[in-house]
Amino acid sequence: MASVVEYKGLKGGYHCGYCDSREGKASCGMWAHSMTVQDYQDLIDRGWRRSGKYVYKPVMNQTCCPQYTIRCRPLQFQPSKSHKKVLKKMLKFLAKGEISKGNCGDEPMDSTMEDAVAGDFALINKLDIKCDLKTLSDDLKESLESEEKKKEKSSKKEESKELSHSQAIEEKLGSGEPSYSIKVPTVPKPGKGADLSKPPCRKAKEIRKERKRLKLMQQSPAGAFEGFQAQGQPPSLFPPKAKSNQPKSLEDLIFESLPENASHKLEVRLVPVSFEDPEFKSSFSQSFSLYVKYQVAAHQDPPDECGKTEFTRFLCSSPLEAENPPNGPECGFGSFHQQYWLDGKIVAVGVIDILPSCVSSVYLYYDPDYSFLSLGIYSALREIAFTRQLHEKTSQLSYYYMGFYIHSCPKMKYKGQYRPSDLLCPETYVWVPIEQCLPSLEKSKYCRFNQDLEAVDEGRSKDPDRMQVFYKKAIMPYGVYKKHQKDPSEEATVLQYASLVGQTCSERMLLFRN
Repeated sequence: MASVVEYKGLKGGYHCGYCDSREGKASCGMWAHSMTVQDYQDLIDRGWRRSGKYVYKPVMNQTCCPQYTIRCRPLQFQPSKSHKKVLKKMLKFLAKGEISKGNCGDEPMDSTMEDAVAGDFALINKLDIKCDLKTLSDDLKESLESEEKKKEKSSKKEESKELSHSQAIEEKLGSGEPSYSIKVPTVPKPGKGADLSKPPCRKAKEIRKERKRLKLMQQSPAGAFEGFQAQGQPPSLFPPKAKSNQPKSLEDLIFESLPENASHKLEVRLVPVSFEDPEFKSSFSQSFSLYVKYQVAAHQDPPDECGKTEFTRFLCSSPLEAENPPNGPECGFGSFHQQYWLDGKIVAVGVIDILPSCVSSVYLYYDPDYSFLSLGIYSALREIAFTRQLHEKTSQLSYYYMGFYIHSCPKMKYKGQYRPSDLLCPETYVWVPIEQCLPSLEKSKYCRFNQDLEAVDEGRSKDPDRMQVFYKKAIMPYGVYKKHQKDPSEEATVLQYASLVGQTCSERMLLFRN
């Protein structure tokens, strides 16, 4: 199925939820009627981001708070001291019901993965998109079918592959893929022993560490770490550490075994965002109530503004078409809710997109009563571990996208603490390690990170005439479409769209014009 988008142009001078400027925000946006996971992957690699079905790109050199796309490299990720504290805090709570005192301030109450802040959401509601999806669906089906007949007659069958999928866009909120739950098996704790190879003269800190190791060794049975894959998945690529003096891996820290009489039970379930999915449907009401509770506590939203319509439009409506290619992950590609069930009730939901090269975090909402568990940080670490797990079967899926990094907004700078990570250069769209970007960002809000001044955007729109337009029930290249147009502003709008999405996406996606 081809992606179908309706470009809305530049929206400037609206409220910014980061710095509270009344008119400082500027972004370009489009409504995505449907979108392939590959197109969305390519778009986020050019600085785009979705909120529901609205896909937007900040105008970086104009907006009050430049938003740089940030990605973490999970395969090289090492949890920091503060990350380990959060994971240990969760284990203590699950094992013994212990609540650490004075740890509630580890993170802002604002959702860790929140990018579609109030300003963007208000803008989406104002757009008042009135497009008959059913008619669009039928028109597109008709054009794709006639396109297919034409192409069959011609010998250029290879060229037609991308645009000749003769399926209709359906009026739906997601795919009807079977539910996919990740069950976390409880595993014995790795055995720990004293490291006798150390020289006799040691620091007091080392002696304390060894005492702690010996104490733990007496408390816990020895055993190997079994990995954390879902049933039927290949064994873990992250084997247990051979020596006790090696640092624990992220998986060791997350999936440490709990005693049989543990105080609490945590289960993480991955549910496709689809009202045709039984698990999504059966948990919808509980998930929605949690969202309302979170929005009221975290953002002081009036409860009547947190209706089911807003929730569905914002967090359950996705333009992404679910795909299950043979070389893809078991769960397939698309949009999902990762639900955290504590003792049989949902306490947090991470909204994520699983794409060809990454897991992209969309939003997180959680029960404010459990904010002492630092669920924002905990869920980000779980999503990093999940990306590593998906990478085992789908090798190109190796990044974790955290949305936007906003250096000028103190509460959004924490995203830079998941290392190693990269920021996207807003001019050449290459990834640059965050350490190299920070000195420039200290001097100026807007920066070009690519130090090669000769470098240009390699994916830029070079031949706009090849762009695909969907107009009057027919698909045509822009070169043909522009002959029908007399309005000079139409050309400027369409060329702006082409420059922002790049040549590849402009040739693959269908730009709907009416």
